[in-house]
Amino acid sequence: MVDARNIWKNDIRKTAMLLETLSNAIEKENIIVSTSCSLLHTPFTLKYEEKMDKEIKNWLAYAVEKLDEVSLVSKIFFDGVDTLNEKETLRYQNNIEANTSRKNSTRIHNHEVQTKVANFTKTEREGSYEERIKIQKALLGYKDLATTTIGSFPQTPEVRKARSDFKKGLISKDVYEREMKNYIDECITFQEECGLEILVHGEPERNDMVEYFGEQLEGYGFSQNGWVQSYGSRCVKPPFIYGDISRPKPMTLAWTSYAQSKTKHIMKGMLTGPVTILNWSFVRDDMARGDVSKQIAVALSDEVDDLQKAGIRMVQVDEAAFKEGYPLRRENISEYEKWAVRDFKISVSTAHKETQIHTHMCYSEFNDIIATIEAMDADVISIETARSGNELLKIFKEVGYKQEVGPGVYDIHSPRVPSVEEMVKQIKLLLEVLPKEQLWINPDCGLKTRKWEEVKPSLVNMVKAVEIVREGL
Repeated sequence: MVDARNIWKNDIRKTAMLLETLSNAIEKENIIVSTSCSLLHTPFTLKYEEKMDKEIKNWLAYAVEKLDEVSLVSKIFFDGVDTLNEKETLRYQNNIEANTSRKNSTRIHNHEVQTKVANFTKTEREGSYEERIKIQKALLGYKDLATTTIGSFPQTPEVRKARSDFKKGLISKDVYEREMKNYIDECITFQEECGLEILVHGEPERNDMVEYFGEQLEGYGFSQNGWVQSYGSRCVKPPFIYGDISRPKPMTLAWTSYAQSKTKHIMKGMLTGPVTILNWSFVRDDMARGDVSKQIAVALSDEVDDLQKAGIRMVQVDEAAFKEGYPLRRENISEYEKWAVRDFKISVSTAHKETQIHTHMCYSEFNDIIATIEAMDADVISIETARSGNELLKIFKEVGYKQEVGPGVYDIHSPRVPSVEEMVKQIKLLLEVLPKEQLWINPDCGLKTRKWEEVKPSLVNMVKAVEIVREGL
């Protein structure tokens, strides 16, 4: 009866009423009140959230607080409200007040945002894919087997320290921005020297691909200690969506424009997609997930438009967690696919024919969702394939996938530097499945977690491998 996958306070009064309804069909002595699942998915306790906004904090419940809710719900249901002691009565009253506050707060409900999103009906870009790609290839002038990376470069201790010092107020904004720009300059210089054709700025200013955007969107909140297990010993601290989402100002424009001003090469703009932002956050529970996702998508559509108006000709909208968000129950899948595809398309709907839209997806099992990927209508998709051989790529051929594809040619999850010879072999295997005109060459994923001494020789070898393959074609 208490949600163990999210961080919102239970409405104890409403839950007790639901239990009373259930007791009409089930004997009370056969009912045990519990959480919906293990509390593994929620942070430990709100006790140590000392910097969080007090009003927002009062709407939340972490694992320890959820145990208190189970206890209070159970006592009210079995023994009645009149049996609560003074401390329990106070907790019950606070719970009612918190839920009333959350329901009515203007911090949550933004009429202007709701109206804009309700009236946003554009989900299709200008022109068909065939029309767009013809224009893009003529305008952008990239070669077959074009080389690029997924977006991020190694986050060195110096970069992390500068970001941390700025957040703590230990260095000025000018000093911080100078440090970030110096790093971007280094990334651009390396990419030009090693021969990469489509460049990225390296994302030194970004702590996390979701948190970075959440910090700049209205309706997002953050915790000090809201850690949860991701996998193995890795933990993450997801942001949470508490209100209607809007974008007060451009989020990536300044950094991307600066990077483009430092090179004659094409510089990709880098955004996280609406579905991934949603799936890697705690999401408000007073609105359907698809409605929240649409708000994020509308905000991102403004960002895409700002980037292209500033001269950014390629924009990558990453949907790393698209597959991860699939419902476990089969009957819910079609509804998820419907709004997830809609919202990716909304986020890029402002892109002109000349602006090439890329996306990136992690995890290497797409056979069951290839039609959904096709429906997203991105001009270029990059995917993880290095560990799965060509089995994943074959499904793209089998369904007659028309758009361009960047299958990862080496595994970035390993510190091993792949040789030129093995990447030549890998590219030739790719060419057995798809024609050179449809293929891009890139690593499997972003390079943020790797070290420069691994990244530099790997990318140099990747570029050399492409040159060898091109000569032989």
